This record gives sequence, C-alpha cells and structure tokens, in this order.
Amino acid sequence: MRKKGKIASWNDGKGYGFISPFEGGDRVFAHINAFDSRVRRPAVGDVVTFSMSTDARGRPCAKEANIAGVPKIARPKQSSSLPNVMAAGFLLFVVGAVLVSAIPVVILPFYLIVSAATFGAYALDKSAAKRGAWRTSESTLHLLSLVGGWPGALIAQNRLRHKSRKQPFRAIFWATAVMNCAAFIWLLTPEGEKAWQSVVSAIA
Repeated sequence: MRKKGKIASWNDGKGYGFISPFEGGDRVFAHINAFDSRVRRPAVGDVVTFSMSTDARGRPCAKEANIAGVPKIARPKQSSSLPNVMAAGFLLFVVGAVLVSAIPVVILPFYLIVSAATFGAYALDKSAAKRGAWRTSESTLHLLSLVGGWPGALIAQNRLRHKSRKQPFRAIFWATAVMNCAAFIWLLTPEGEKAWQSVVSAIA
C-alpha cells in the first residue's frame, strides 16, 4: 500500500533523510536510492509518495519513493563504455610516456595504485550508503582524484553507479581530473623534468 508524507529532514551530503507520514506515526527513513524521480534531488518540505520496506538490519524504510510533481526518468539499464575508455586511454598514454622515457617509470605504478585505491574508496562509500553506515567524505574522494586516482574514480562512478549524477560533486571531480592531467603534461616539459629531479635528489 502506497503512503504519502512530507520530507521532514534531509542530509544531501550523506544522501538520506526522514519522511513524516501524513497519517501520523514515526518518521520513516529514506535513502536517495529509494527515489525513482531523479530530475532533482529531494529537499525538506517535498511531498512524497512511497512504499514501506526494511533495510538489511530489519529497520523500516521507504522504497519506490516519488516526489510529487517531479516526473520519473528512465535509469540506464547498463553502464556506458565511454568513461572506461577515457580512463583506459589515459593510462595507456602514461604507459606510452614511460616506454619512450618521457616520464619516470615510477609514475605508472603510482597511477595504477592510486586509481585502484580510489575505486575501492568509492565501493566502500556506496556500501556504507546502502547500510546507513559512516560515509567516506567527498573531500577525501576528490583528493584521491586530484593526486592521480581520477581514472579509478571515473570507472567506479560508471560501474557502481555512484556519485555519477550528484552536483556539484561532478563538477569538482572533473576539475580535479583536469588539474591532474595538467600536472602530468607539465611533467613532460623540461621544467617539469627538472622539478622531478629536484624532488628525487631531495628525497635521496
């Protein structure tokens, strides 16, 4: 049986909130994944219709929630290959730069390790979101992308369907990717090579 209520509280950063049923009773937990309408994200005061369900711990929660007046949009049935191609293309470019000795060899494993760690961070955050557990901060995800994990983040967003629509997260993510690519290109210049050698000498 469908119920109707109003969103009493909403934490957009964590992607969940509570619905106050019009018929009275306890507030109902609602996660962002419960909403079929994705034209915009939920907000306090929205009137919603929903069905009752339980989470993995047996706690009551909303499912198949719709915001009144907001149309449904079809969710993609399968992930696009473009993000994977972009990530793989960049990493292949790094491989090529290593093979022609344009950059130090250590840069390649660094990108691979950080990208794998970033993918893992997204997977853990998505799992935590489903369980209502402690989430990985968005600043941490952005930092990982900035230092070289953006290929892994791009694959995770596409494969896991996580953080793939939320704004301004997406805009900041692409900014970190562009800045990292700019730093990589600078590393290919004589000035970048000198700076790298200075860092290596200082560490040694």
